[in-house]
Amino acid sequence: MAGWNPGNGTERPSQTKIMAEINVTPMVDVMLVLLVIFMVTAPLLVAGVPVQLPKNSAQRISQPNKPVIVTLAADGGLYIRDEQADAASLISRLSALRSGEGDAVVYLRADKAIPYGEVMELLGRLSASGYQRISLLSQAQDAEAGPQAATPTAKAAQ
Repeated sequence: MAGWNPGNGTERPSQTKIMAEINVTPMVDVMLVLLVIFMVTAPLLVAGVPVQLPKNSAQRISQPNKPVIVTLAADGGLYIRDEQADAASLISRLSALRSGEGDAVVYLRADKAIPYGEVMELLGRLSASGYQRISLLSQAQDAEAGPQAATPTAKAAQ
């Protein structure tokens, strides 16, 4: 306990023994009370106000059935989803897909043996077809297993 120790009465108040330890117990008590308060109020904040929603006959907004994936194979072959395409008709086919399915993300897969310039040229064509969001697909490398045990990931390029 911090404070003044009168001792035998001969010591002056300026020579008191003050304890230099911090009493942490009140701080821990306050933190536990705050934790309980947050644990009680958090579920109430997520639930919101209960309401009875009306029913309607409007159709749901359709989502594209399959993602638009453009693949540039190692042999130079160009594919939209699983169908082979040529470079001349790529922009028109992608524009037709975009108008039919809406403005979604187009994913670009390119073999690592393809030169960088060709991939950049294909990115320009994808942008010219009207797609604003283009993602480049790659594989994540597992640190322990090496590149053979990689899983696909997407990296956004805009």
